[in-house]
Amino acid sequence: MKVILFGATGMVGQGVLRECLLDASVESVLAIGRNSTGQSNAKLREIKHSDFLDLSAISPQLAGYDACLFCLGVTSLGQSEENYRRLTYDITMAVATTLVKLNPGMTFIYVTGQSTDSTEQGRVMWARIKGKTENDLFKLPFKAAYMFRPGGIQPLHGVRSKTAWVQAIYAATGPLWALLNRIAPKYVTTTEKLGRAMIKVARDGYRKPILESLDINRV
Repeated sequence: MKVILFGATGMVGQGVLRECLLDASVESVLAIGRNSTGQSNAKLREIKHSDFLDLSAISPQLAGYDACLFCLGVTSLGQSEENYRRLTYDITMAVATTLVKLNPGMTFIYVTGQSTDSTEQGRVMWARIKGKTENDLFKLPFKAAYMFRPGGIQPLHGVRSKTAWVQAIYAATGPLWALLNRIAPKYVTTTEKLGRAMIKVARDGYRKPILESLDINRV
């Protein structure tokens, strides 16, 4: 399986990249981002690209892939609705519409979040926008599309958040996360389980298109 990965330097993407490089069923990984992952691996190739709304300059390099694992995302804290929509909906759809033309047999996996609003009508801004993104991804003619909606995510194996205050919280609450993973699998997962689940679903499919934390942990 040949995989394109967006968001490889973020906390979720770091975990997904680790599992892709370890998994024998993943033949190669193309990581596309504004910054380098800083990793060296025979399976990994990287493209630095700054404008995700326009992939035309690199589109010839994006054909021939089996799956896209889309882990790119930003927090809604401090964001206007217009800017959050641009960084969330507009970028995701620009990438997806480009990839589906080049790889109609591709499986597209999008990381959203618990409480995403599929009705697009709720009061929570980020949940509405994520919901619209999910709904419009399902309309594209990919081989399959899956939405991953994790709740809390425990970073493992040296994975770190790029946001200093978030990383500080993770560091201070490490033992609690380990406990929650055991007693609350409906609400919590790990970067390792999330990465492994995305690979398995991309390869084998899943019985439903939206996976919550419990589904992710079961996979």
